Amino acid sequence: MTTAPASLSHSRVTITPALRAAVERLDHRSRHQAAYHFGWITAGGAPTSADAGKAVRPALALLSAEAVGAPPEVALPGAVAVELVHNFSLVHDDLMDGDEERRHRRTVWKLWGPSSAILTGDAMLALAQEVLLDTGLPTAAPAARLLTRATRHLIRGQVQDLSFEQRSHVTVEECVDMAAGKTGALLSASAAIGAVLAGAPETTVDALALYGDQVGLAFQLVDDVLGIWGDPAATGKPVHSDLRSRKKSLPVAHVLNQDGPLGDELAAWLTTPGEPGEEELRRVAALIEDAGGRDWALAEAARRMALAEEALRGVELDAGARDELLALGRFVVDREV
Repeated sequence: MTTAPASLSHSRVTITPALRAAVERLDHRSRHQAAYHFGWITAGGAPTSADAGKAVRPALALLSAEAVGAPPEVALPGAVAVELVHNFSLVHDDLMDGDEERRHRRTVWKLWGPSSAILTGDAMLALAQEVLLDTGLPTAAPAARLLTRATRHLIRGQVQDLSFEQRSHVTVEECVDMAAGKTGALLSASAAIGAVLAGAPETTVDALALYGDQVGLAFQLVDDVLGIWGDPAATGKPVHSDLRSRKKSLPVAHVLNQDGPLGDELAAWLTTPGEPGEEELRRVAALIEDAGGRDWALAEAARRMALAEEALRGVELDAGARDELLALGRFVVDREV
């Protein structure tokens, strides 16, 4: 497993006080549930230090300011804002997917009900914009606009993902477009928002946004490979987890869109009712691998990561921050497959 870059631990330490201060603005009930979700308290309210996630998006925000020669503090409101939006999406995703646990703790909806989860997520989403606009910087409005647009595309990707469950066939292009919204949009905004707050030139902001977008697509491709073939010890999920739910992930879509018996067999299996057994899941995973779905997804992830790196090399950036961005992107993408 690739060693986590120093920017991740630095990001979590840097943003946590500001993130806690922002969450304190919420009403008592939303504040309690958000604090629980972030791992700061138990369900009963006692202080704790549960896993709060890797803070990849805040790290990107802080590094993007440093990349254009600004101190990372300039990006702090942006880092807090993207983390709030990310966690809004997680609270809602848990509810939509029916997931009862996140990071080995019960989810917000499971503890306090669907309505509370919706409202807590909404509160975090609204708070993200408030944090940005309260900076008083002339660049706050463009940063808020960037984040709002990214949130709209994130929601679009989630809508597409849900719609795929009702369809027997999806194209690779549709799956890529869904991933660009659901995963890529917020990573793209995170990689650019610090530069926007620092008043960087548009060409530089666009290059950083493109980097984040391509890292997001590479991440999703690798995540989809892990969802079928990943080691449960590394992923925290059962092997073949995406196949159990008959998810039309990117490797699956690649095979579905091939002419021939393997694509036809996979399409027929996806519409078969009932809970698949272990032997059946192994057979389908082997079918997808034999049809090239795994190799294609990993090759496409490598291609997307190369495009991300090329985007950073196309503009003038601080060399140290560029290296940290490249290391962070590789860490996000290079997982056990």
